Amino acid sequence: MQSIRKAAAALRARQVSCVELVTEALRAEESHRDLNCFITLLPEVALQHAKERDAELAAGHDRGPLHGIPIAHKDLYHTAGIRTTNGSRLFADFVPEHDAVTVNKLNEAGTVSLGKLNMHELAYGITSTNPHYGPVRNPHDRMRIPGGSSGGSGAVVGAGIVFAATGSDTGGSIRVPASFCGVVGLKPTFGSVSTEGCFPLGASLDTMGPLAASVEDVALMMEGMTGAAYPINPDAKVRVGIPENYFLEHVHPDVVQAIENAARTAQDQGAELVAVRTPDPEGLFAVARTILMCEAATALHVHVQPRHELGADVLALLDAGSKVAATEYIRALSAAARLRQLWAALFDNIDVLFTPTTPTTAPLIGQGTMRIEGREGDTRLLTTRFVRGINLLGYPAISMPWGTSEGLPIGLQIVAPMNADLKILNLAAAMERAR
Repeated sequence: MQSIRKAAAALRARQVSCVELVTEALRAEESHRDLNCFITLLPEVALQHAKERDAELAAGHDRGPLHGIPIAHKDLYHTAGIRTTNGSRLFADFVPEHDAVTVNKLNEAGTVSLGKLNMHELAYGITSTNPHYGPVRNPHDRMRIPGGSSGGSGAVVGAGIVFAATGSDTGGSIRVPASFCGVVGLKPTFGSVSTEGCFPLGASLDTMGPLAASVEDVALMMEGMTGAAYPINPDAKVRVGIPENYFLEHVHPDVVQAIENAARTAQDQGAELVAVRTPDPEGLFAVARTILMCEAATALHVHVQPRHELGADVLALLDAGSKVAATEYIRALSAAARLRQLWAALFDNIDVLFTPTTPTTAPLIGQGTMRIEGREGDTRLLTTRFVRGINLLGYPAISMPWGTSEGLPIGLQIVAPMNADLKILNLAAAMERAR
């Protein structure tokens, strides 16, 4: 599938219509039905909206670069008159009266939604092996997970069905699918994208954001989701931190090689590489996990009945979170404040930090444990090692594809301090162009 920019140009040159773009997307979905990307597919609605977008262009009403572009929404974004399940049987019949703020903004920007995407139940997991709507499968290997919780979002873009999709990221849920599916996913600065009208998970961690095939397409989606400008001017003249601890330990050798290659590419484009030691990354991970367990149990406690309606993995996490003492949560909040100070100081000497998004490529569906360089552990915990703590900091971070291992995508994560989203996008765009 071509880029949003090229599709937009073709629409305005009358080389293609919105209806044709949507029809092509629906055909692609049908040919990739085995990926199980959608919970609710809306072909008739999408085609009707595409006709309306074509009529608007013909009448001289141009909504901007997203006008007539087929996308899809993670099924925790409320959509007026369209069921929004949050990936759970508990909400199988929930039909919101109003759109989420971001859905409304994207509608106003002219996008055409094909429907609602499959996901890990209640956005609380990284596999997107959904017990109610079936597992989402990785477009590069149907036996592997696409990541989660925005698994449908990663798979639908990775398969080239739509140009972009919305996702949410509370502990890596945009970046992990981006890494495993070989697409670009941005977790924006905390609070920069509205969460109103989206099912909550972790109040101090939830972040809405886009997944797309390219950095520029992600930036265009951010403009649509926020109404703010995200002008892309590829620029690699930054100080890039290369971690000496944690982030390149217990990582598959091919992933390490990919990150080293990315660093050399950035350096060739004008970046200054700076070796750094990241402050207490293991503590950052542990504190973020404790806070999420408590906040998720709080946000979802009213929905835990009847218990048999929930998948076993999500129920176990909610039960564990409900047993965390209030004193432990308060201690975690205090530790979070200290960690934020330490990480802010780290970025006094660098502009961005390079890490792997995930320590390996996509695991197999049902693979509960992983062995990486002699270290065996829980798949969920190992997969989120490098992403979860970034939510605690509130920092923006992007995952972009950089290399492969045995035909599966490897993700490069670029992290920057608060409100430096555009710095990340410009560096990523420069590297994408160089590659």
